[in-house]
Amino acid sequence: MKSSESDTLLIDLHYLPGIEYIVNIRQFDCIILEVNEYFVKQTFRNRCYILGANGILPLYVPVLGGRRKVIMKDLQIDHDQKWLNNHWRAIQSAYGKAPFYEFYIDYFEKAFHTREKYLVDLNFKLLTLCLDLLGLKKKVVFTEKYEKCPDSSWSDFRSLIHPKTAFANRTFYQPSPYPQLFGKDFVPALSILDLLLCEGPNSNTIVSNSTLAL
Repeated sequence: MKSSESDTLLIDLHYLPGIEYIVNIRQFDCIILEVNEYFVKQTFRNRCYILGANGILPLYVPVLGGRRKVIMKDLQIDHDQKWLNNHWRAIQSAYGKAPFYEFYIDYFEKAFHTREKYLVDLNFKLLTLCLDLLGLKKKVVFTEKYEKCPDSSWSDFRSLIHPKTAFANRTFYQPSPYPQLFGKDFVPALSILDLLLCEGPNSNTIVSNSTLAL
């Protein structure tokens, strides 16, 4: 949890991170991204969720050597699989009619089609883009080495946000509903991409309203 007086957050690096991830980042001045841990399968490090006509759609980035221990910063994307085209078509299909699609989509297209070799580089590029579009100015750096017990003045949120952790157990994020393109009930656990394309400049207000004091 957040250390008293802490302005530094230590957190894992997610792919197209969820709104709750951004909610956490918003509360700190300095963000330290953990890139020296071993890659953990079935986490948000290489997946995100978007909302399509048929419900929640998971998007996975395939990686090389994911079945053995690989340090996150050394993990390469498997571009032999056609994941990029699949992700891009899914995003276009899900959000082509979103209110702010035409205003923001070119930024994401440019970020995606640079074909980064390493997952860390792709994730960092997308995170930086999302923070810029939200108007969140943060100092963001990478870890230099893995520390099981990091500086006690940091707030350690590594692995706090996990697909297998029941959403009802979240104690740091209270969703502020906004109009989504599909379904009658609001879906809270989506990528920040959903919020940006649906709400545009109002996204930062939604993030602020979703924040619980840590």
